[in-house]
Amino acid sequence: MTPNRDGASSLFPVNVIDPAVLAADNTPVTIDLVDYQSATLLLHIGVGGITFTGTNKIEFVLTHSDDDSTYTNVTDDDVIKDSLGATTITTGIVRALIAAHAAATIQKLGYVGGKRYLKLLADFSGTHGTGTPIAVSIVKNRASLKGVA
Repeated sequence: MTPNRDGASSLFPVNVIDPAVLAADNTPVTIDLVDYQSATLLLHIGVGGITFTGTNKIEFVLTHSDDDSTYTNVTDDDVIKDSLGATTITTGIVRALIAAHAAATIQKLGYVGGKRYLKLLADFSGTHGTGTPIAVSIVKNRASLKGVA
């Protein structure tokens, strides 16, 4: 068998937001990308617990940092987004739920910003009497050292 041709040998998945029904902001965890050259975020969003509007919404805000102290919002230059994401990213908002969300979706977002640390906030605005199922994971890939896990 040829080593490292399986695809899984250089991947390291981590939960960012554990699967749950949320009706309020999560507490962002620090994602450390040390020893990895790239990362892909997977946003799993279930059917909306409410009908989202410009006032009653969820915005997913991605920030990054060199020192795990001073975080700044990502911009278009820092991510590779799929068709589900924001068309232009200037304030860190990589996905905004502002209209009815009648079906579960998965959004893929590649991080190419080059900073060591990331944080993702599910920012709830307005009234959310019923929660929305959310889970987010990150797949760290292209380990720079063999044996990194």
